[in-house]
Amino acid sequence: MSAPHLLASGGGEEFEAPGLHIFDWGPLFPDGPSWLDWLTKPVLIVALSALVTVLFAWRAFRSPKLVPKGIQNIGEVGYLFVRDQIARPMIGKDGDKWMGFLFATFFFVLFMNLSGVIPVLQLPAPSHIAFAIVLAITVYVIMLFLSVKHQGLVGYFKNMMFPPGLPKPLYLILAPIELLSNIILRPFTHAVRLFANMFAGHLLLAFFSTVAWWFLVEKLTVLGAGVGVVGFLMTIVMTAFEIFVQSLQAFIFTLLAASYIGGALHPDH
Repeated sequence: MSAPHLLASGGGEEFEAPGLHIFDWGPLFPDGPSWLDWLTKPVLIVALSALVTVLFAWRAFRSPKLVPKGIQNIGEVGYLFVRDQIARPMIGKDGDKWMGFLFATFFFVLFMNLSGVIPVLQLPAPSHIAFAIVLAITVYVIMLFLSVKHQGLVGYFKNMMFPPGLPKPLYLILAPIELLSNIILRPFTHAVRLFANMFAGHLLLAFFSTVAWWFLVEKLTVLGAGVGVVGFLMTIVMTAFEIFVQSLQAFIFTLLAASYIGGALHPDH
């Protein structure tokens, strides 16, 4: 018997841990018209996250007061956090010009991630790698455009593959590594970092909550109750930890985006 099937209840029936099927969502309206088949739960979460991001920014900054309160206060704290911890350290003097993009990126990714612990939604959209790839490619295209615009096509590849001050024989090794890292691996690693954390975290939450439900509700026994209580407590602990990871990954994704933009604008740094 494979590992996900090892736990069993007192009645001899096997406990089956949640697997990849928890990420497989069909159309929201399976009996509806075929042109609506694209509307799945992950797509809905992405749309809701975009809408919440727009509404949050609009409500926070539409008519700012000298003494902020309510949602404006939250918006300003978020703005200052992105500016002082991401934009300015990574981009420098041009960081403020990119605040619109970075602010929106941070909160869009944050809301998509936090949907994994919101009742009813309970799915972080980036746990589907397609969404993480689209975000990473968007950043990648911006980076390439800015690199060529500010450095020139030849200058970009020269600065990337042949940084000054190194022994010339070293370029035989360094140049192909830098080319592979910046042109091919960069968007891949940018996307996979976000996807892998959201995927693994959601799977762990689903596992512990399923353990709690199975041993405390579905197949309650004296011996199994202890396992169910552990599953319940671990669900609470992992939910708190997952909120931290979801917030951290939104920060890291935006930080890397700012780093790539900063490198395109200021290759000498």
